[in-house]
Amino acid sequence: MITKPDQHQLSQVKNLHEELHYHNHRYYVLDDPEIPDSEYDKLLRELQALETQFPELLTSDSPSQRVGAPPLSEFTQVTHLVPMLSLGNAFNETEVLAFEKRLLDRLTNINPDNTITELEYAVEPKLDGLAVSLLYENGILIQGATRGDGETGENITENVRTINSIPLKLSGDNIPQTLEVRGEVYMPKASFEALNNKAREQGEKTFVNPRNAAAGSMRQLDSRITASRNLAMYCYATGRMVGADVPAKHSDALQQLASWGFRICPDSKVVTGAKGCLEYFEEIGSKRDDLSYDIDGVVFKVNSLELQHQLGFVSRAPRWAIAHKFPAQEEMTLLKDVEFQVGRTGALTPVARLEPVFVGGVTVTNATLHNMDEIERKDVRVGDTVIVRRAGDVIPEVARIVPAKRPDNTQKIVMPSQCPVCNSAVEQIDGEAVSRCTGGLVCPAQQKQAIKHFASRKALDIDGLGDKLVEQLFDEKLIENISDLYRLKVEDLIKLERMGEKSAENLIKSLELSKKPTLARFIYSLGIREVGETTAKSLSNHYLSLEAIKEADEENLQEVNDVGPIVASHVVSFFQEDHNNQIIDALFSTGIDPVLPIVVDAKELPLSGNTYVITGTLNKMGRSDAKAQLEALGAKVSGSISKNTTALIAGEKAGSKLTKAESLGVEVLDEEALLKLIKITASDA
Repeated sequence: MITKPDQHQLSQVKNLHEELHYHNHRYYVLDDPEIPDSEYDKLLRELQALETQFPELLTSDSPSQRVGAPPLSEFTQVTHLVPMLSLGNAFNETEVLAFEKRLLDRLTNINPDNTITELEYAVEPKLDGLAVSLLYENGILIQGATRGDGETGENITENVRTINSIPLKLSGDNIPQTLEVRGEVYMPKASFEALNNKAREQGEKTFVNPRNAAAGSMRQLDSRITASRNLAMYCYATGRMVGADVPAKHSDALQQLASWGFRICPDSKVVTGAKGCLEYFEEIGSKRDDLSYDIDGVVFKVNSLELQHQLGFVSRAPRWAIAHKFPAQEEMTLLKDVEFQVGRTGALTPVARLEPVFVGGVTVTNATLHNMDEIERKDVRVGDTVIVRRAGDVIPEVARIVPAKRPDNTQKIVMPSQCPVCNSAVEQIDGEAVSRCTGGLVCPAQQKQAIKHFASRKALDIDGLGDKLVEQLFDEKLIENISDLYRLKVEDLIKLERMGEKSAENLIKSLELSKKPTLARFIYSLGIREVGETTAKSLSNHYLSLEAIKEADEENLQEVNDVGPIVASHVVSFFQEDHNNQIIDALFSTGIDPVLPIVVDAKELPLSGNTYVITGTLNKMGRSDAKAQLEALGAKVSGSISKNTTALIAGEKAGSKLTKAESLGVEVLDEEALLKLIKITASDA
């Protein structure tokens, strides 16, 4: 006989939820527990017993649901409602002063009557962890994601749920309908030491630093492993917020987050002017070793959200914020040899092979020497004792030599006259510090790098085609250039080591999905020198077709934003090469069909005022491209369903969003209906 919970049991579960959330917040967020652990465990067991007896009482925000989900087979991709931006860096006082001067000059340019001479900043330690984004709907945590490329990250919801300082359900007043929160997941120093001590006792590999430990823990497919790592999080910003008033200042926004149950860094504060920022930098630096968490600098943000809006962004970074990094960590070691690596554009880069040395939390065996001009300026020779510098994630570099330790038998470093990979001639163009292999796409090194770039996330984003697999495919002679990727078959792939039939089928599917990139992504994927994402987008929006770009001359190209004489020269040179055009033609013959930009009058955007949500797998158009197409027509693309949603675009394997849309009576469109909508609306525009 099936029994249902009575009113007393329903009330009991509700009270246990509230009590456990309260004590969880006091222990992990406020660091001020009111009850002993044994009492907390008793309450939790009482709740678990009721949820076992009555499974219908188990909800996603239950305090019992921190751990225990079965391991995932892989992480899925999610799109952030608001992009997660990167920060520019400052490394000394002069650069911080220049940062504030740029801000004040820009404010004056925007408003000639500007009287601001000194800015107020929200300042905080720059934690050395993993940036994550949390999404709440009506106060309930529904999604956690990594930063990824800033626009798209990996869904790590089950893992963030295991972190006790992240609320599963928000508390307090005026909770927004939709809330996107940004924060840094980190491993406290004490937890890091305990983790490594346990690993040593069991004869296992230890982590080199807390950042690697935190990042590795958050990317576990088994959330039970993540739960055992004792991670924590400090929040530092919001993304999208719907249904609540936004404070006027960043510092007030942090306090607002704290009132909803989030943990914010206690060492954050508000200062005035660049001078206040520099004093804060010195203050935090003096107690860096005594902090309970690792940091690699501090962050300065203009405190006024209105001024932030006025100052705006450049590329993927806000103008109104900067990271002031601590001096790079340096160590001394022996330079044993120098090798020359060939990059995607044929550039030969000298790489120092070093006696292994522990710098900045990792063991370094290689370091960049940049180019021959730098080698000559620093007078670096094989056999020298050198100072190796490493700052954060920056590639280690040979900073300088130690003259007093130079032996008599050092050897000068000489640029090879022939490419070390293909034996083609090496040339140096006047005015450039870089020497290049002239082999072009006949050089295997350049071919490999071109394929890796083509498949990368910011280019065609071919899921499952990582650098190691590219190397393997190339070495097995299954591919020679980017067009060969689309001629691969499952039977070719399963012959490779560690490649099963399912993985092979998934890769072929990813290749098919990549055949409809935006024109901007396609231009970027070709690897034209000096043409990055922003320039590729500018070229796409200006010319509207690849043919028009190919036909443009250098003078015409310089009418495009972000294109100067050097970039124009590289674009023209690229399309004058027969082999480049042959590969592009080969790509088109395999079914590659870039989606061209849609030109509409900004005042007459046909989908303006409409809001769409995309879920599931789209087979003919990637989700990011679908989003771009809809936004180009004036639509807003959201990450969550509400009664105000115009329609849900539901691909294959649509999940809870489809159920919610149906319950709210929101229109549901399949992929064919989406393609029809875009085509008809674009023609109307």
